[in-house]
Amino acid sequence: MPNINLEIRPYKITDEAQVINLWYRCNLVVPWNDPKQDIELKLQVQPELFLVGLIKTQVVATIMAGYEGHRGWLNYLAVAPEYQRQGIGKYLVEQATIKLKSINCPKINIQIRNSNTDVIQFYEHLGFKIDDVISMGKRL
Repeated sequence: MPNINLEIRPYKITDEAQVINLWYRCNLVVPWNDPKQDIELKLQVQPELFLVGLIKTQVVATIMAGYEGHRGWLNYLAVAPEYQRQGIGKYLVEQATIKLKSINCPKINIQIRNSNTDVIQFYEHLGFKIDDVISMGKRL
């Protein structure tokens, strides 16, 4: 656990504005993703796997995990810039991993843009490896 007074708990509706602000500050919001809609959709499926990290009453970190019966996924890992490189991101990934393991998830997948080398290195440091696959998607 990081050496700061960090509370990890499931997301609450009252966190919305702070979470969205954090995602913008961490450059996680792209034009084709509506953060408010992403939150609303997550709250319909395994809302207990949407975690926030707080210092006092301030949301300083998030992670959105999910499991569809075959693979677990991590999305929206964010740590406020002023709290980065203090172990918070690692700790959130560990907490999400514990929750996924508790529901018998055998593997976690993540998607990272090729250009995001810092994040790739972060996950490699946590033991993630690049799979020899092509990620494909289709907007609905």
